[in-house]
Amino acid sequence: MAQQAALFGESRQVLVSGAHGTIAYIPALFSAQESIELFGALHREVAWTSETMYMYDRVVDVPRLVASYPDLSHAPAEIGVIRARIEGKLGVVFSAVGLNYYRSGSDSVAWHSDKDEDLVADPTVALVSLGAARTMRVRTKAVPRTYLSVDLEPGSLFVMQGAAQQHYEHHIPKAKRPTEPRISVVFRTKRR
Repeated sequence: MAQQAALFGESRQVLVSGAHGTIAYIPALFSAQESIELFGALHREVAWTSETMYMYDRVVDVPRLVASYPDLSHAPAEIGVIRARIEGKLGVVFSAVGLNYYRSGSDSVAWHSDKDEDLVADPTVALVSLGAARTMRVRTKAVPRTYLSVDLEPGSLFVMQGAAQQHYEHHIPKAKRPTEPRISVVFRTKRR
């Protein structure tokens, strides 16, 4: 645990730690002002797209807008600012980023884990949240399932490391009350 304290600093909240990976939450990695500025720039500069997917025997709209930069050299400058802060904090080098734009509380992401075949072994997946606070839910894949929730505040960092993708799923549920927009910026290290 002392290693994690050094890795995440005093403000970190280690939610899961052990053989099944580490999941941690770091509030205020970016200040309120930085978060507002980053959100505004990404909202304007990213080429957001809508996607569809096959679900329940039909094609449905993905309930959020998305963007990705498999080559970080082509990403907006603000992505580089976020990446540098995270890499400095975690000591991990990332090779790709995906973004999600949650337009309102009606936008969400279903239960999932990041695809292991796309990632390096024992990956670190680091998610910066900008805009409105939303709840991240995490559950074990094994039954009986255990659950945890964390409110992702603007400027916060949510980190899943090691075997976490093999043993846990996560999602952002629809919000029951009106919610302002949110952007998640998700860094990964992919296989070459």
